Amino acid sequence: MISRDKAPTAQETFMQMAQAAGLRGRLLVTVGILILVRLGIFLPVPGIDRPRFAEAISGSNSIFGLLDIFSGRGLSTLGVFALGILPFINASIIIQLLTAAIPSLENLQKNEGEAGRRKISQITRYVTVVWAILQSTAFSALFLQQFALKPGPLFVAETAIALTAGSMFVMWASELITERGIGNGASLLIFVNIVASLPKALGDTIDLVQVGGRETVGRVIVLILVFLATIVGIVIVQEGMRRIPIISARRQVGRRVLAEQRSYLPLRLNQGGVMPIIFAAAILSLPLLIANFTKNADLANIVNTYLSPSGSSSWVYALVYMVSIIFFSYFYSSLILNPVDVAQNLKKMGSSIPGIRPGKATSEYIERVSNRLTFLGAIFLGFVAIIPTAVESALNVKTFQGIGATSLLILVGVAIETAKQVQTYVISQRYEGMVK
Repeated sequence: MISRDKAPTAQETFMQMAQAAGLRGRLLVTVGILILVRLGIFLPVPGIDRPRFAEAISGSNSIFGLLDIFSGRGLSTLGVFALGILPFINASIIIQLLTAAIPSLENLQKNEGEAGRRKISQITRYVTVVWAILQSTAFSALFLQQFALKPGPLFVAETAIALTAGSMFVMWASELITERGIGNGASLLIFVNIVASLPKALGDTIDLVQVGGRETVGRVIVLILVFLATIVGIVIVQEGMRRIPIISARRQVGRRVLAEQRSYLPLRLNQGGVMPIIFAAAILSLPLLIANFTKNADLANIVNTYLSPSGSSSWVYALVYMVSIIFFSYFYSSLILNPVDVAQNLKKMGSSIPGIRPGKATSEYIERVSNRLTFLGAIFLGFVAIIPTAVESALNVKTFQGIGATSLLILVGVAIETAKQVQTYVISQRYEGMVK
């Protein structure tokens, strides 16, 4: 006899999805909005010499390549949705950083409940508008003007308005998916944009195999095996966690005596997800961007030699990249988990960790365990970020360039979280049907 509490299998999940009207509606809303956003990428921004711009983007080794992947090639095609969800992501990161530094924002997040979260969401929208205006204006003035048919202040203003309006629409679409669809809207938009770049990469790989012969086939197979092993490792680490046991003291509520309860505090192995890699990649891209904008040949030579994965001293790039990922892993983990707050909350609830005194000793223990987990997760992120790129360079297979560690982490992470949300919704539908 099968237990009612058992999680549904994949076949049962699909059957429930087909039968549950509410879930069908959410899926249709999600798919419809994703298609609409994809179509908006191909609405062109006027006044651009597109062949020259696409050539410059495709040959760029800077952060523009990563941004182009995240926008689903919207940056290279330069549609009105070229910036996509990136201003909203940047604004969310800024608000997270400010929340840890500004007491009023921290109070909104921790003590104001749903009303506080709505206020923070509203502040994030305002920051998104400001960031989109700044980003689109700087992008238009400093970069796009060299490809403009009629450069000047009017071109900068028109292009900035178009890109800002497109970014605001994408932000609204992502929030609509989160509210009325399935999954996190911003994550799903990035997921779809990355998936949209896969057909071109696969097509280029097939062309390379047809031209290169058996030796090229072997190199491509090795690269695909490395990608598959990386995906397996990502799944294991994304799902990995340390469960710290917690004991709740016996309590009396009225005439009832509640027995001692046991639970656990889950600490994830990879607290920061993909954010440390994104921060590290952005930092390492700054010197190249500065060299491109200043047209400084000496600086460009140093950057291409030491801070480029294809440079003659690429080991320096790999070392700096690894150190940056470790630093940002600890930084982001400190924003997500505050051991002092966790210890205080446990003490207020009358709970404790076996063998650890409540209060300061508990916070020190949680911090020690969290630091060890963060170090292991950061080392994993570093290897995931470096190994696929190193293998691509060693095998001389460049067709998957750009679809590396960051993209794989996002794809796997979003797929896991969305599948969990669908499964949770299916289980809730099942129990509602049992109650009725």
